[in-house]
Amino acid sequence: MPDALGWRCKLGVMAPSTNTIVQPDFDDMRPLGVTNHYSRIFTPNVKALSNDSFRAGIDTIGSNVMDAIRSVMTCEPDYLVMGISALSFFGGAKGAEAFSKRIVEETGLKVTTGSQATSAAIEAIGGIRRIAVLTPYWPVMNAEVKRYFEDVGLTVVRDTALQCKSWTGIAEVSTAECREAIRALDGDDVDAIIQVGTNLSMVRLAAAAELWLGKPVIAINTATYWHALRANGIRDQKAGFGRLLEAF
Repeated sequence: MPDALGWRCKLGVMAPSTNTIVQPDFDDMRPLGVTNHYSRIFTPNVKALSNDSFRAGIDTIGSNVMDAIRSVMTCEPDYLVMGISALSFFGGAKGAEAFSKRIVEETGLKVTTGSQATSAAIEAIGGIRRIAVLTPYWPVMNAEVKRYFEDVGLTVVRDTALQCKSWTGIAEVSTAECREAIRALDGDDVDAIIQVGTNLSMVRLAAAAELWLGKPVIAINTATYWHALRANGIRDQKAGFGRLLEAF
C-alpha cells in the first residue's frame, strides 16, 4: 500500500538549518498526494559573512550534506530535492553534474538540484538566451553562478549580489528591496531574470514581476519544486507562482 498522505510521491528535502523560506515555499506549492519531508543540514549561523568567509561557510554546509541525506532516507522517500542552491553551482555544469551523481550513487534515488532545475525551467519556457541574476550572495559566489549559466549556453548580462551579512539575514531581505533589485537588473537586453538563493523570499514577487516586466522571472524555489514534480510525472498546475507552474 502507498503512504496514506504521500500516495503520489514522498519527497525528501535537504535544506540548511538556518533556512526558513524554502520549507514554507515548497509546502505552499505542494499538490494533493505529494508530501515533503525535510532534513536539516547543520549550518552555523555566521553573523559576519564577507566575500572571504562566504565560500568557507558553503564548504561547511557541503561537508554536512550527506548526513542530512542519510537522515531523510530513513523515511523511504521516492525522490530527493536539494533545498539549497549554492552547492549545485560550484564548478560550473561539470561540478553540478558531479554533485548530483554523488547523491544518486549514495542513495540510489534521483535528485533535483537548484542549478539543473533552473536551466531546465529556462529550456522549458524557451526563447531565453540573455539573463540577469539576483542572489543574496557575495561576489565570490555570484561568479560560480555565472560560470554555471554560461556553461549551459546562457549569457549573464548583469548580476546583483545583495551581500547579506548572515545566513538567517537572507530571509530578512524585504520584498521592496527585491523589487528594486529586479527593476535595476531589467533591460531590453535581458530575456529573463533569474533569482538564486533558496532562503530569499521571491516566489510570489517573481510571479508578480512577470506581469509588470512582461518577461519570465524565475525564482529558484519555484523552479526546483516544479522540476521535482515534473520529474515524477506530476503535471498539476498551480496559480500564483508564475508561468512555470501554471503552463509548463
